Amino acid sequence: MSFNDKVIIVTGAANGIGQGAAKAFAEKGGSVVVADLDEEKGMSVVKSIQEQHGEAAFIKTDVRKETDIIKLMEYTKEAYGKINVLINNAGKGMFKSPYDLTLQEWDDIIQTNLRSVFLCSREAAKYIRENQNGGAIVNIASTRAIMSEPNSEAYAATKGGIVALTHALAASLSDDKIRVNAISPGWIETGDYSQLKEEDHAQHLSKRVGKPADIARACLYLSTEENDFVTGINLVVDGGMTRKMIYEE
Repeated sequence: MSFNDKVIIVTGAANGIGQGAAKAFAEKGGSVVVADLDEEKGMSVVKSIQEQHGEAAFIKTDVRKETDIIKLMEYTKEAYGKINVLINNAGKGMFKSPYDLTLQEWDDIIQTNLRSVFLCSREAAKYIRENQNGGAIVNIASTRAIMSEPNSEAYAATKGGIVALTHALAASLSDDKIRVNAISPGWIETGDYSQLKEEDHAQHLSKRVGKPADIARACLYLSTEENDFVTGINLVVDGGMTRKMIYEE
């Protein structure tokens, strides 16, 4: 899968899954725009890509702000002439009893995780549709869209919303040749992988916990023009955890 001459925006690309996706697209020849609030870490990602002779730029972006999102798309268009792929990855967690969760906290999670996906997709699509072959939008959801632990209402609501928004956008943007898909990661370890325990890996049918590279490869798959028959789906990448019976023998 080559992304030579393609321009890719990755939100929340300073850390974890977003960082992995940004580097993967750069390794495949794409020009990557790293969008994040964390300027220091974002610039570090850009530097790492450039050290490997890749093309990347950083744009400080608060995805809760419509003005920041519009500026992100305008910059990308001006700097690179087009936008081919958008990876909506920016997000945050919130695990708090529904009895204690404040309206301000609820709204912050909704704006960061869900509203941003709509706004980024809307603004990016205005440029992606200018391409002869359209392009792709990939939204990072979560297996928490379909299963839950206690005190995850705000986070679960946003991820479930992303899955629904994905197939709605896939329908709305299809005439412009814009494919829209979601990825629902399971347990993806973004810290020290060596510190995981044997029982952590054993919870998965794959017999291992996931890594950011697992999601990055899924992003590549859903973004390449060769897979233009794939749109409107939610691709669960979780090592089989959501399909594994949990009865202890």
